[in-house]
This record gives sequence, structure tokens and C-alpha cells, in this order.
Amino acid sequence: MTAVTPNAHLLKIVPYIAGESVVPGFDNPAKLSSNESPLGPSEAAIEAYKATASRLRRYPDGPATRLRETLAEKHGIAPEHIVCSSGSEELIHLLARSYSGPGDEVLFSQYGFLAYRIAATAAGATPVVAEETNFTANVDALLAAVTPKTRLVYLANPNNPTGTFLPTAEVHRLRDGLPEHVLLVLDAAYSEYVERDDYSAGDELVERGNTVVLRTFSKIYGLGGMRVGWCHSSEEIALVLHRIRCVFNTNLAAQNAAVAAVLSHEHVQRSREHNAKWLPWLTTEFERLGHCVSPSLGNFLLVHFADEAQSQAADSLLRANGIIVRPVANYGLGQCLRVTVGLEHENRQMIDVLEKLEPVAAQA
Repeated sequence: MTAVTPNAHLLKIVPYIAGESVVPGFDNPAKLSSNESPLGPSEAAIEAYKATASRLRRYPDGPATRLRETLAEKHGIAPEHIVCSSGSEELIHLLARSYSGPGDEVLFSQYGFLAYRIAATAAGATPVVAEETNFTANVDALLAAVTPKTRLVYLANPNNPTGTFLPTAEVHRLRDGLPEHVLLVLDAAYSEYVERDDYSAGDELVERGNTVVLRTFSKIYGLGGMRVGWCHSSEEIALVLHRIRCVFNTNLAAQNAAVAAVLSHEHVQRSREHNAKWLPWLTTEFERLGHCVSPSLGNFLLVHFADEAQSQAADSLLRANGIIVRPVANYGLGQCLRVTVGLEHENRQMIDVLEKLEPVAAQA
């Protein structure tokens, strides 16, 4: 019998590997590999999750009406312009499937989130990469890479794994320079951490059309295990996404916990303040140890070591002490490690361990 074969373009995908959670010999390692919130979810979100236990036999509300209404009120937008999802990554894929296909091109920056390449390839489109400048997306390079085949542009702002960002004026310049038929997808997963006058998530561009803003509950809201994301788009784009998303793509517990998380204003502010304290502290400490750090607006840092060998040595030393960070060689950044801001004792322990890292041997 002849074996069935998948679509050929799917075999081009290199599967995404998430940050590790386990280190042999440690029951509770410091997991600083996945940009999770060190403070976790609010008590209200936890209680909302628990309260779902008596209703597990019931299907959830498919369109997540209550969650969309809660988000709409908080952000001052219409519920009809919101689509909820199983993490924002689902929306990355749904948008690629909806607006690109064989013969089309999907554009993103050099160190953009790996899911963009996977989503484009899965849709049968061709991924196109624009070079960055100083580990930051370059609007001129992105615009120069646009061709008549370009259908989508993904821009993470702030970007993962670099932490760098484009100010509002540059994002507007990008939208202004793109042809009207090109959909701009602004991935604002880390936007809640940013407090700058020259930054916006991009919601104002949605009003102009052909722009979608993605958000997630996995970062500042501490609900990574629940897998909840959402997007702000035009009603026309939202209706397209509703056509192809799974009917019950956000589960009952996730919807309830997410509603409570949105309303947990004090907890979100504590998480923001924690990050505002320890992100610069870690930056200063890594630089004191002689390592360059890309300026970050997220809840993580991209730390540059002397070379790939030293990066691997640092990773091994940290793991030997029960600390998990994220190697990013799959982004072409073998000399770097991505480090999530943790709790105070985790941050201090990480720096104490790296004090013992052997210096790079001088070349003859």
C-alpha cells in the first residue's frame, strides 16, 4: 500500500522548541527560559480558574463573548473588533492561512519570532527576511524587501528574543510605506511592560485599516499555562478569523481566568514594577561581568557573550546550579543567551553563578 504523503511545503518546517523546564537533579529549578511572569497570575485569576471545576462538562462560549467585552471596555474598542485565541501564536497562524498562500511572500525582520517563519511556510507562502541594525528591526530594510508578492509583514514590538523596539513614528512610517494590499501584523506580546511616550502597541493603526495588533495573556498576566491570546483588527478581518478558528479555541477555565486577570489592575502594576526594578539591575550586573546586553523593553534580556563557546559554557554552568535560561542559536545568535527576569533570589543567584564563569582565553 502506498503511504500517504503530507503537503511538501510542511516538510520544510523546523519545529519550534519551547524553553526547557527540567534540569536533572533539581526538583524546582529557576526557570528563566520562557519569559513567563515571575509573579504569576493574580489571586483573582486563580480563583476564577478554580471556580470552573463544577462546570467542566459544559462547552465554553465559542466566541468568548464575556472576555471580548471585558477587553473592549479596558482598551476602548468594539468587541466586534476582537478575536480571542489559544495563545497569540494561533492568530499568527490563522492570519498567515487567511491572507497568504503558495506564490505569496511573508516578510519579517532578521531576529523576529520564529513562529512567523513557521506560519508562513505552513500556509505555503515564502518567508522573506529583512536584515536588522544593531539587533533592531530596520524599517528601510523591511520596505526594501517588499515585492508585488508580499502579503503580510510581521513585526514584534518589542521583539523576542532581542527585546529591542521601534518607536511609534517608525511603525507609522512602516505602515505608510507598505502597499495597501499588505497586512501589517504588530505582535505586542510584551507591550504591557512598556512605559514610554514614544511607544504604542499600534491600535491607532487598526483604525486606518490593514493592520492587526496581537496580544497575549502569557506574559504580564501570568497565564502561560492557560493559552489565551487575542487580537484587535477591523471587523472585516475579525469575521475572516472567526470563519477558520476552531469553534472552541479558548477553553472555559482560560476565559474565566483571563477575565479576572484583565480586572486585576493592582497585580498587573506590581508585575510591571517588579520588572522595572530588576530588568535594569540585571542589565547592569551582566555589563559589570563584561557581557554586552541588548537594550530591552520586555521582561527578558538578550545577553551577548564573547563567542558561542563562552555562551555554551555559561549555559552549562547555570544548569549545573539549577538555573534554566534560553540558548538562541536557532535564531543565528549562538553567542547569546536570552534570560527572563525572575524573582529577586533567582536574579541574584544567576549573577552569583556567572561570577564563576571562566574568562575567554586570549588568542595567541
